[in-house]
Amino acid sequence: MRYYIAVVHQEGDSAFGVHFPDVPGCFSAADDMNDLLTNASEALALHLEGEALPEARSLDAVRADDDVTRDLAEGAFLLAVPFIQLSGRTTKANITMDAGLLSAVDQYAKSHGLTRSAFLADLARREIAG
Repeated sequence: MRYYIAVVHQEGDSAFGVHFPDVPGCFSAADDMNDLLTNASEALALHLEGEALPEARSLDAVRADDDVTRDLAEGAFLLAVPFIQLSGRTTKANITMDAGLLSAVDQYAKSHGLTRSAFLADLARREIAG
């Protein structure tokens, strides 16, 4: 899996802002630190959809970048963000799980207006993204 290094800023009580030195023009934000990685991963997927993938530099190479060094000196921090390349097509998969757990999945999905597949796909995306 490919990871891009994100620079995360926050000033005072504002939201966390995210940008990617290796993906110019790709930005994200989150009000809560717990949503930071998921939002950043989703922003990458949307920004790079159908585009040639830019090279993802190593953590050390990004850290050595002059602009990033300045950001870090001002209180920013770095975050490795997984890039999940969506294909835009669905594939049927056969999974096995306990019948009680499957029932709970179905009840939860239905109560949130989702299909079983949509719920499981979203859950997998969120887990992989952090």
